[in-house]
Amino acid sequence: MLKLLIDKLEKENRLTKEEFAILIDNATEEDRQYLFSKARKIKERYFGNKIYIRGLIEFTNYCKNDCYYCGIRRSNKEAERYRLTKDDILSCCETGYSLGFRTFVLQGGEDPYFNDERMTDIVSSIKERYSDCALTLSLGERSYESYKALYEAGADRYLLRHETADSGHYSKLHPEEMLLSTRKEALYALKEIGYQVGTGFMVGSPYQTTEHICTDLEFIADFKPHMVGIGPFIPHHNTPFKDFKAGSVELTLLLIGIIRLMLPCCLIPATTALGTLAATGREMGVLAGANVVMPNLSPSTVRNKYLLYDNKICTGDEAAECRMCLERRMNSIGSVIAVDRGDSPLVTSSI
Repeated sequence: MLKLLIDKLEKENRLTKEEFAILIDNATEEDRQYLFSKARKIKERYFGNKIYIRGLIEFTNYCKNDCYYCGIRRSNKEAERYRLTKDDILSCCETGYSLGFRTFVLQGGEDPYFNDERMTDIVSSIKERYSDCALTLSLGERSYESYKALYEAGADRYLLRHETADSGHYSKLHPEEMLLSTRKEALYALKEIGYQVGTGFMVGSPYQTTEHICTDLEFIADFKPHMVGIGPFIPHHNTPFKDFKAGSVELTLLLIGIIRLMLPCCLIPATTALGTLAATGREMGVLAGANVVMPNLSPSTVRNKYLLYDNKICTGDEAAECRMCLERRMNSIGSVIAVDRGDSPLVTSSI
């Protein structure tokens, strides 16, 4: 029965909400392995055995938002705040470029200090120095005009996880001034402007049900992003959700496989959160259908300050250590690190 659903998903790239629920709630280990086998074949059809590396630069942990799950929420008075300077960021890029990175990801909290003037200057400076590299931004919700200015300055991609596509569930994870409708408007604006857009959600977040996950899958199928990032929820000790249990590695892997069959050309990371909950979590993510890993290029002096959740791995490593460690790990499962931009096959422009 479930193998027939998996075959249908492979053929049609979609299931009904009810069929998604049946698959999620009832998959056996045999079903999971059947799904993963198909996911790997589809991934290899479009990407071979390449795994794309993105150099992550966590440049500010200030945030004006107060999301209930996040360790850098504004109400966390224990957080040791920092901002990297433009020179710091360019130095991270220089290190990353020498290590073979051809995509840089600037990620931070929603920090008003990094207004359009400062961010466009940073973006244009990176692109001037590293014109053969892609630049991804993950800065949260901004205005249409802001997104457009950053795109025109040279940004190529934007990551903005929707977190949950159910408005009722969204309101349980965020303070009342934050709305799912605003998040969705931002995602559609980014796509309209011309970005390669990534979205995604937390697996096992507080109050999440199978129906919520099915709604997420429907939204992703309709939106057709270039990238989908999903990872297990992990609690942070200084948030309202500190006593909730972490999300399931097993369910996260199942959903990676499902998303690969839904969006064959999609870029899907094996997240640090997966590696935090399971020693070989990132390898398992790749074997389930993921094809991106994101080593940290941030200075080691600030890595343990950008803690969205507890027990995050690789906070003490140097950039080269992260890069070489991941290469060994990927080689061990028959994959190779690709030294190129790693654009989605969905991108038709000549970039």
